[in-house]
Amino acid sequence: MITVFLLLGTNLGNRQMFLQQAIESIEKQIAPVQQVSSIYETQSWGKTDEPDYLNQVVMLQTNMPARQVLTTILDIEAQMGRKREVKWGARTIDIDILFYGSEVIEEEGLVVPHPQLQNRRFTLEPLAEIAPAFVHPLLNENILTLKNELKDSLIVKKLYI
Repeated sequence: MITVFLLLGTNLGNRQMFLQQAIESIEKQIAPVQQVSSIYETQSWGKTDEPDYLNQVVMLQTNMPARQVLTTILDIEAQMGRKREVKWGARTIDIDILFYGSEVIEEEGLVVPHPQLQNRRFTLEPLAEIAPAFVHPLLNENILTLKNELKDSLIVKKLYI
């Protein structure tokens, strides 16, 4: 079994409901979720005039190949009404593969570990909550160290729901 970390994000509509629906779909279509971070509210990144996001990281274990995980999460996004019209635009749901075990994958349309995760507070805060000791296979640093060395000043706050 491969340990997979996924980042969920949403900034449209009932954001908490969309996160929950995404987790339920991941469990039905990929594998049971083993760990779930708290939900974090985050300023919009990249396209800063968008509504704030809710972000959450989930961990699961699967034998599904990485390409199939990607295809499945893209299907889940589409089922949940995701429209890819503007880069970094508002969305009902966004699901990114952060890590697929310790594998390094560079294929057309699939790069793992996620190439920007070490630069993004909205990714590292929830990831460090559930996997602080996980070592980034390219940077050879654990997640907590990456979070603590982060230069990103984006406001990311844990929600208590």
